Amino acid sequence: KLLWGGTRALDAAKRGEMIPQHFELLKGLVNPNYIQQAEQARNSRSKLVTSLLTQRRLPDTGWDEADIQIFLEELASFDTNNFQGNVGVGEREGRVICDLVKRRHFGLTHGIGRSGDVMAEQPKAAGSSLIVQLTKYLALDAIRLAGIKAVKACAVLPAATGLTMTLVFLALRQMRPQGKYVVWSRIDQKSCFKAIGAAGLTPIVVELKPIEGTDAIGTDVEGMKAAVEKVGAEQVLCICTTTSTFAPRVPDFVDEVAVLAQSLNVAHVINNAYGLQCSKCTHLIESGCRRGRIDAFVQSTDKNFLVPVGGAIVAAPNSALVDKISNLYPGRASMSPLLDLFITLLSLGASGWTALLQERKENAKWFEQRLSESVQKLGLRVLKVPANKISFCVDISALGRSQQSDKDDMDHLTFLGSALFTRRVSGPRVVLCTPVQSSQGAPTVVEGQEESKADPGAETVKVKGKYRKVIDGTPFECYGAHVDAYPCCYLTAACALGATKPEMESFLERLDKAVQDYKNGAGRPEKEKAK
Repeated sequence: KLLWGGTRALDAAKRGEMIPQHFELLKGLVNPNYIQQAEQARNSRSKLVTSLLTQRRLPDTGWDEADIQIFLEELASFDTNNFQGNVGVGEREGRVICDLVKRRHFGLTHGIGRSGDVMAEQPKAAGSSLIVQLTKYLALDAIRLAGIKAVKACAVLPAATGLTMTLVFLALRQMRPQGKYVVWSRIDQKSCFKAIGAAGLTPIVVELKPIEGTDAIGTDVEGMKAAVEKVGAEQVLCICTTTSTFAPRVPDFVDEVAVLAQSLNVAHVINNAYGLQCSKCTHLIESGCRRGRIDAFVQSTDKNFLVPVGGAIVAAPNSALVDKISNLYPGRASMSPLLDLFITLLSLGASGWTALLQERKENAKWFEQRLSESVQKLGLRVLKVPANKISFCVDISALGRSQQSDKDDMDHLTFLGSALFTRRVSGPRVVLCTPVQSSQGAPTVVEGQEESKADPGAETVKVKGKYRKVIDGTPFECYGAHVDAYPCCYLTAACALGATKPEMESFLERLDKAVQDYKNGAGRPEKEKAK
């Protein structure tokens, strides 16, 4: 009735769709019992829609593809470009010349938002606007089911995690115009760091510190406090932390940093790129929201919901910053990332989503054990990083010992990465490190060049070692290791959402072969000399 009442029923009739009156007329043509069954089937689909529109949360059980497709076609019919007899004389009327492209997008060609707000309703696109709102509610429910019950607002943006972080920083800058520094707990992943520079801000890099009794490295909370106090809290736009990360780094101590941010009256933004799939990460954010200050946390749609790359969800325990980001976004935006997420969430339902999270959690425990057993046979060991529940790493330094020399030769360990790739294994990372003394914990102010120029209190970044990378003018030693020095070289592998046990078993078999090849001389300099 919600779909078929009043003028909507009349419009549907004009489009040739079945409405209740049609079923009555059909009873004069076909056995009434058969028509009654058909009408009941149609009403079952209508009940799904009624439940979705009234409850505004994930369905308990996922919809099948036929139900989703019918619903999307129904919503697409609400957009003016799909009206029968519509005459469009504007410069943007949702016209698509290729029918294949139109079908790919279900006729939803107007995009989302308006020139002043990416979340705003469009007069020409009631159906598309409805999908935007429903996707927001479904995403909020999915975040709560993942463990962050304190979330109150979110926006699904057609930009990946890095660009969405830039939008968050820019929105914060409007709310806190005197802020020019971002106190950033180091993570050797380019997107978030480049997001700071793209927003015209200056990063203050706070090195990590070893976690006693483990091989892990984690947040230097005192170092972050010192970094804020050094430049003055009023000049700090925000503190930026990270949850999901490559081992041996562990999720930042988000809850402790949230308490610090509240005490210093400084904003706190979290890069939660693929942390939504991990209960450890979501628990930290939930605790941080309740204990201290978290202004926003950003997560990728592709890594957490298994959709194509292109979207991110910015969420928060209140709506102020989320609304500001929506208002900041210039112009309209693509519907595709939202539509992918909308379809996927309807398909999964609450039961499918929670089952997926639980499966990943169980697989990660299993994989860590199997990885340890496998590499022990090769004379290697899994590093002890208990707080990272997604990524695991293997100490491969023992392989760097030349078989014909007493010298360590770590450079050629990268062969393992290429050997795995040629065996159709994607994802592992070989990280080469220099085991030297470092100045961990000391914050370094960077003005976009290797030497700070603008701020008199800034220090020159001093690095040494051959595994050095410069990003936006900022040099990092042992890049990939998250610290200036780490005691061993290692290989990482993740057990992420969607990974299956057969896949992981295949990885272990191929890793074994790659290591055996390396031990037999493949990729080593002495073999080349022998030739």
